Amino acid sequence: MGTDDVTALLVRWRGGSAEAGDELMAKVQGELRRIAASYLRRERGGHTLQPTAVVNEAYIRLVPQRAVHWENRAHFYGIAARMMRRVLVDHARKRKAAKRDGLVEEAITISAVPAPVPGIDEVDVLALHEALSALAALDARQAEIVEMRYFAGLTVEEVADVMSISTATVKREWTTAKLWLRRRMEGA
Repeated sequence: MGTDDVTALLVRWRGGSAEAGDELMAKVQGELRRIAASYLRRERGGHTLQPTAVVNEAYIRLVPQRAVHWENRAHFYGIAARMMRRVLVDHARKRKAAKRDGLVEEAITISAVPAPVPGIDEVDVLALHEALSALAALDARQAEIVEMRYFAGLTVEEVADVMSISTATVKREWTTAKLWLRRRMEGA
């Protein structure tokens, strides 16, 4: 599906068209499932969530976002990825609470992730979330770049477009953020 099609649907949806919202979700559902499946592949085996469940929960969280001034397709996927990340973090928190109560034994982790923390085979979802929150407190732009690159899978060019900054700035900030996160995660 073309970028222009998604952008046009986002504009119509923001304008109040329920039909545009339904059509948008039907058209982007496959890509959202791909993003969710990518997250879940990084989890240890036996994860209780399925990509469709993550997408459905993210959709429920996206519906109230209708008033957002959607820039384009990349902006939409960035926010959708953030919603899916929140779904996974909420799920991990519930599992961690259950573990404290003796109901769950395995950790909730993301395994074999290439970035933002290269060199670490398994990353605890909650530790990564906390590290990103700490990064956001220091440099909100870097944290946003990480979310868009890592969680939404946007290209450097797409991130630059969404954030209205140069690709060189995205590359520099992405490199700095990965280094900071790696150090933070190794020190945790």
